[in-house]
Amino acid sequence: MNWITKIIKAGEKIKSAIHKRATKEDIANSDWTSCCRGPILKKDLEKNLWVCPDCNKHHRINPKQRFDILFGKNNYEIFKTPIPKDDPLNWTDSKAYKDRLKSARKKTGMDCGMMVVCGTINNIKITAVASDFNFLGASMAAAEGEAFLYGIQHAIENKTPFLCISAGGGMRMMESLISLSQMTRTTLAINELKEKNLPYIVCITDPTAGGITASYAMLGDIHIAEPGALIAFAGARVIQGTVKEELPEGFQKSEYLEKTGFVDLIIERKDVSEKIGTLLSILLKKNSAISTDENEIKENSQSLSKVAS
Repeated sequence: MNWITKIIKAGEKIKSAIHKRATKEDIANSDWTSCCRGPILKKDLEKNLWVCPDCNKHHRINPKQRFDILFGKNNYEIFKTPIPKDDPLNWTDSKAYKDRLKSARKKTGMDCGMMVVCGTINNIKITAVASDFNFLGASMAAAEGEAFLYGIQHAIENKTPFLCISAGGGMRMMESLISLSQMTRTTLAINELKEKNLPYIVCITDPTAGGITASYAMLGDIHIAEPGALIAFAGARVIQGTVKEELPEGFQKSEYLEKTGFVDLIIERKDVSEKIGTLLSILLKKNSAISTDENEIKENSQSLSKVAS
């Protein structure tokens, strides 16, 4: 091979390398991600709990990362939840549903899109469930319904509060009515939990939409949300096309929903564990300034004294 041929071949390799598009897998396996200022090392983002130090964007994280932040690194028990039969309807579109499930399990290391655990905050045992958006968009199907019900049952049997960290695009239509029925099943399970006077707290994360918003994500005793989280039922364009009106800016973000009463508190990721601990201490009358009858009597006495004077 002469020197001219070598230069031509080298040039072709450079050109093909420049025009080669990175796949989703390449991006996922990269040490870098992007945010407001451009590329940022994942390890630097991780040190800040996956929150951008410049724009405060709360990046999506998986259930294990969430529970590590809430309870401490691996300081919780992960439960093995029931898994119903895969692909009950033998669904196939551009790809077989069974293959999609296989890919999702390989990608996330989870059997379904929900993880159920038991951990402790402020010496209060908590049963918690979190969804992984990397598992088919954290959509809800029979397996996720079984996981949610397993968590509720564990909370009832062990008399613990239940924390739901919601995420996902809605019901998984590859399972049709089986998927839609999870809205009813989770609602009934939450009602049973409340009948036992056990707190149900929902932490809404980005994105929470569709049938998830229309069921278990909006049935909490207290709703907290991360900053900038998308919380919606239908998409903004669909709504605007239906009502034929301009919509308020950011009307599906957590900040707007707090103003309109759908969300009680917006809490940054670094403060979630502390705030949930405080809320549960008050709701369960543990470690709280208002936890004893003695304090209530004192407060009433002081009030009566002021009125008398």
